[in-house]
Amino acid sequence: MRRPRRPPHPWSRPDAGLCSRSSWLLLAPLLTPAVPLLTSPPCCLCPEGAHRFQWIRNVVPEFGISSSHVKVLSSPTEFYELLKAQIKAAKQRVVMASLYLGTGFLEQELVDCLEEMLDGSLQASGSSSDLRVSILLDFTRGSRGRKNSRTMLLPLLRRFPEQVRVSLFHTPNLRGLLRLLIPERFNETIGLQHIKVYLFDDNVILSGANLSDSYFTNRQDRYILLRDSPEIADFFTELVNAIGDVSLQLQEDDTVQMIEGMVHPYQGDKITYCEMANKRVMEVINSARTRQEFLHAETFHSSQGDHCFSQQDLYASGDVKPKPDTWVYPLIQMKPFGIQIDEMVTETLLTEAERGARVYLTTGYFNLTQAYMDLILGTRAEYQILLASPEVNGFFGAKGVAGAIPAAYVYIEHQFYNEVCCLGQQERVRLQEYFRNGWTFHAKGLWLYLAGSTLPCLTLIGSPNFGYRSVHRDLEAQVAIVTENRDLQHQLHQEQEQLYLRSGMVSPSTFEQPSRYVKLWVKLVTPLIKNFF
Repeated sequence: MRRPRRPPHPWSRPDAGLCSRSSWLLLAPLLTPAVPLLTSPPCCLCPEGAHRFQWIRNVVPEFGISSSHVKVLSSPTEFYELLKAQIKAAKQRVVMASLYLGTGFLEQELVDCLEEMLDGSLQASGSSSDLRVSILLDFTRGSRGRKNSRTMLLPLLRRFPEQVRVSLFHTPNLRGLLRLLIPERFNETIGLQHIKVYLFDDNVILSGANLSDSYFTNRQDRYILLRDSPEIADFFTELVNAIGDVSLQLQEDDTVQMIEGMVHPYQGDKITYCEMANKRVMEVINSARTRQEFLHAETFHSSQGDHCFSQQDLYASGDVKPKPDTWVYPLIQMKPFGIQIDEMVTETLLTEAERGARVYLTTGYFNLTQAYMDLILGTRAEYQILLASPEVNGFFGAKGVAGAIPAAYVYIEHQFYNEVCCLGQQERVRLQEYFRNGWTFHAKGLWLYLAGSTLPCLTLIGSPNFGYRSVHRDLEAQVAIVTENRDLQHQLHQEQEQLYLRSGMVSPSTFEQPSRYVKLWVKLVTPLIKNFF
């Protein structure tokens, strides 16, 4: 089998100018006319200690923070307890975006915490309160069954109508006859609101976990808390509100309606709706990017302009914030709206990973896009890919057609492994299967170790699974976190190790096990439906 050709390096020409050798030019197509191209690489604003990933700030805002504000969580229980504590402590805002809210006891306890917090805010401030709760869920998943996410939240909406907003995103691709014919559950394959972000005042939790009992008990995911990060919290508040504005609004009688003046997602014109949604989301991204660029320039010039005081004096006086050692970049993917930032940045990271670098990539649903597979097989870095064994797949043991989904993932995994072997790359690209008795696996993301380094300097964390759905169908968001701080790098390294320690290396004998048997009909159907899961 012919080895896939490595994508042409856009800066490999010997006559290329200085700017053309910067990674950010690969992302130039994302810069719409509304976002003027910078005439010089923005890293010139902070030349000292500038990290190699600052090209990302050319398409998304860059948030510089102290690594002391970042905490990596490791367990579902820790995640759940933090959610409750943050809700109870919130004074100004609670913003939660998820696929859905479950209907069990633990989920009800979360709703009770919200009610207690809202009640307390009213009592403290009298008849009105400035505290606001905004919840964004997917319409189809949140409406599944008689008892669902909507019915769980109705009591809050009825009791605190001025403070609570529940938005239900409906994909514009599910409309007309298709919407009438596809039954419940199956309609979720067309497209979803898949973003997971939970913020409380100025604290932000980024995760791939949904608000459901298994994610609080025995479904392994990833979670990172960003404390006292008002700019990042503002960005995600604006992002969730923008998506909420183009979503259906839950009413007190359990009906839904659009905000006045907004195009309906499945009754209105599809192109007009998608253009409107693109405009709203890109306004959030571009305005935040402009603000952060101004702050970078202002901070640089203020620190350079006053030579009468040392940096320590300025820090002590509060005039200048301590120099950040960690940078956060929000990466948004909303292909239905023509927004492909996450896809482009991820492809660039994989393209630029040099020989000797190590990439640890994990997904609960191994179904990589062809572009990602080609980059993994055609570039130089070492890859260790962690995926779910059939027994810890979320669909394992499900009834009906859904019960065959783990076998479909096994088939996809086997095909990819065969390709790795045919190319003789077993030592460079390794697959590992996560297994933990009584648990399921839902972790996704990436850790990048530069050549010669024993610690990661970059991680991707959020909702994307690196598959076709994440790239083409669903609304997704994750962040790239880049850090120069050794303590935070150790945290990220430990997180990666804890996940990979519960895995076994994939080999030819793996697919000879009885649990890896794939029925003929599954093999025949998988190529036809792999773009839907």
